[in-house]
Amino acid sequence: MTYYRTTMIAALLSATAISGAYAADPIKIGVVTPLSGTYAGIGQQVKWGLELATKEVNAAGGIMGRQVELTFEDEEANPSVAVQKADKLFQVGKVDFLTGTVNSGSTLAVGQVAERAGKLIATTVSFADSITGDKCSPNVYRVNARAGQQSAALAVWLSKERPKAQVFYLGPDYEMGRSTVAAFKSSAEKVGASSTGEIFAPLDSKDYTQYFGQLRAAKPQVLYTSVAGNDTVRLFTQLQEFGLLNNLTVVGASGTVTAQNIGAIGKAAEGFVTGVGYSAEIDTPENKKFVAAFRAANKADPDLYGADSYGMIYAYKAAVEKAGSTDSAKVIKALGEVSFDGPRGPVKMDKSRHTPLAMRLGQIQADGSVKILQTFSEVDPGAQCPNIK
Repeated sequence: MTYYRTTMIAALLSATAISGAYAADPIKIGVVTPLSGTYAGIGQQVKWGLELATKEVNAAGGIMGRQVELTFEDEEANPSVAVQKADKLFQVGKVDFLTGTVNSGSTLAVGQVAERAGKLIATTVSFADSITGDKCSPNVYRVNARAGQQSAALAVWLSKERPKAQVFYLGPDYEMGRSTVAAFKSSAEKVGASSTGEIFAPLDSKDYTQYFGQLRAAKPQVLYTSVAGNDTVRLFTQLQEFGLLNNLTVVGASGTVTAQNIGAIGKAAEGFVTGVGYSAEIDTPENKKFVAAFRAANKADPDLYGADSYGMIYAYKAAVEKAGSTDSAKVIKALGEVSFDGPRGPVKMDKSRHTPLAMRLGQIQADGSVKILQTFSEVDPGAQCPNIK
């Protein structure tokens, strides 16, 4: 009897120890983001935002008592590479959740990988309307502003400051570029603007001057662009060198001029106007605290990518806690029902895989800062993921 009782106690202690070990296993989050190439600066902001939030969450006890572990893979802003890296993280890394994709094509492709694997992904960067529109996957969420939300705010400024403007469009030749141009063109034409032409340049273009003849011939008053990262630096620098900025108002997507490339662009960015969900100049106690922590950790200002990536960790934390589990099916459902407070302000997620977001009109000043011209509360993303019940 003594032997039986001792054996049972030992077995129970062993089971408890094993259970405790499993409870203490980290929650694994995979991050597929560009750490090299033209979008490396964007990927750096994503990395910094995720790392800062993860550090805070872990210091406060983790998620349901478990620490969070980030694993990074370089997607090179290339959808085929992103698919390989995502599959590796799901199958080999056994990550519970994946985020970080920048290129909209990468987000769409990785969404299909997640759907096959029964896992959750979320983008904090990609703009293309199709991600939560006609190409929506039930396994993909978005916490950042889509192209249509950005364009709605920017069109309001255009109607007041450049009524009936002649607009030329220049975007990168892939999903995001075509979606942002289409979204702003639609919004601009609704307020009386007209198009004088459009160009889609290859990603990582080195020479934009080849398009300047067509731009001059079109004689626009306004240039809309959605290039980003190092491409913005080259485009704006070349526009300035060829004297095209003298009589041209440049507006664009929220990711065109950010904290990660403004230093390299310099004076050429002055006057640029955009519709953006986040700015380091947002005057709230929560954002001031975030900006101070971000600067202390990274010796740089956060931009929209860093801020939304930071918020993503808190959104995932809220979803896991609501679900009471990291089980993907449960968290996918829960993420559409949670709210969280991020640097941009309160965010309430929705089962449509997107959310209404506060949008701001921002203009680049001579010193490189962003002046917030106007704030729009809760800009509706419109009907998203219509087939998801």
